[in-house]
Amino acid sequence: MSSQIPAKRTGRAVDAARIGSGLKLLGVLVGLMWLSEIIDAATNGALDQYGIIARDPQGLIGIITAPFLHLGFGHLISNTLPLVTLGLLIAVGGAARLFAVTAIVTVIGGFGTWLISPPNTITIGASGLVFGYAAYLIMRGLFNRRIGQVLVGVVVVLVWGSALLGGLLPQDGISWQGHLFGAIAGVLAAWILADDRPKRKPVRQVRQVR
Repeated sequence: MSSQIPAKRTGRAVDAARIGSGLKLLGVLVGLMWLSEIIDAATNGALDQYGIIARDPQGLIGIITAPFLHLGFGHLISNTLPLVTLGLLIAVGGAARLFAVTAIVTVIGGFGTWLISPPNTITIGASGLVFGYAAYLIMRGLFNRRIGQVLVGVVVVLVWGSALLGGLLPQDGISWQGHLFGAIAGVLAAWILADDRPKRKPVRQVRQVR
């Protein structure tokens, strides 16, 4: 009688599985945004009330829900392209990495938005998440000291740098607060998740033999 035992997956198979899990999670996040907007459009904007309501305890739920809500399909489309592009660069690190970055940016960025936004305003949209992804990609190479990641950060700056800076300027109807705190949260995510930084070599002491 022959027996079968599980074969060890090769490095390529592990990498492919990790990337695949990250892409699936990114697809779920974007899919939820589009599904939410379809429901919102069908209910005449009924979901928009669940955004971040500044300094209102009931508006704290919006920290989690706001990135999935948008003010029409035009708003959603304008956020989808950079979100998917930047998200793909993070998703290659796997679902766990993408989830961690998304969670940190959503919670910290959302709370900062809730804290300093003008009173009686509701903030919705994934642009804070976009700013967080961009800041994470720009900073992670510096924390990890990896030249490849640094180069990715340089590309992000060259492609989206002007748009990111422009998004921090006060404009009517635009939450620069969400952009600012999303970016701050992205930097924090890069620092918190920098777990592969090279360890310092121990300092050797020279002792005399008598």
